[in-house]
Amino acid sequence: MDVLKEVFRGKFVEGLRTLHAEHKLDFHGTLTVLRNPKAFAAWLRPLFRSPWVVYSKHPFGGAQHALRYLGQYTHRVAISNHRLVTLADGMITFRWRDSAHHNKKRLMTLPVNEFLRRFLLHVLPPGFVRIRYFGLMAHRRRGAALPLCLQLLAQSGRFLKAEPAGKGAGAPRPLWTCPQCGGPMVLIKRLSSLELRLRSPPVLDGLQP
Repeated sequence: MDVLKEVFRGKFVEGLRTLHAEHKLDFHGTLTVLRNPKAFAAWLRPLFRSPWVVYSKHPFGGAQHALRYLGQYTHRVAISNHRLVTLADGMITFRWRDSAHHNKKRLMTLPVNEFLRRFLLHVLPPGFVRIRYFGLMAHRRRGAALPLCLQLLAQSGRFLKAEPAGKGAGAPRPLWTCPQCGGPMVLIKRLSSLELRLRSPPVLDGLQP
């Protein structure tokens, strides 16, 4: 891990130097002085004297793991109410998980202003959304596109019309039907991402492709 920290630090600093030489870095306000190459080089020099912390995470095991991870940010708030412990004398105490120590639950106490500052870092500005839809599901055209899609599917005969109430209520409707014969499709097996990569190609007419 020590070697990884040094390599990452070197590549990161070298990337900053390259961007600065190509005039792709913008500096405003009190940082305007860093536009000067000598001032920028002097600012970079102390970075090599500080220890860098590089955190590497295990890769996702498949699409389900990636969706579960992203769902924590798209369908949850920054902190839920049950994690708030106390609010007294301008200080807030809440529970948090220490992922560096096997997700051990710990308590943290912060001033109200600092707690609100951290919380607002997870609040999107006006006009931004967490999940953005495109194509037929885009917000601007969904109201007109979806009814049109349902109408076209009904005309093509591939859209299952709802049965009248009371008819066949006891028999469950199949989730998937064959587009050719209309019969129910039976799920035989679910393959994980690893099984899909290791699965051999099918045999066609007794010949290996």
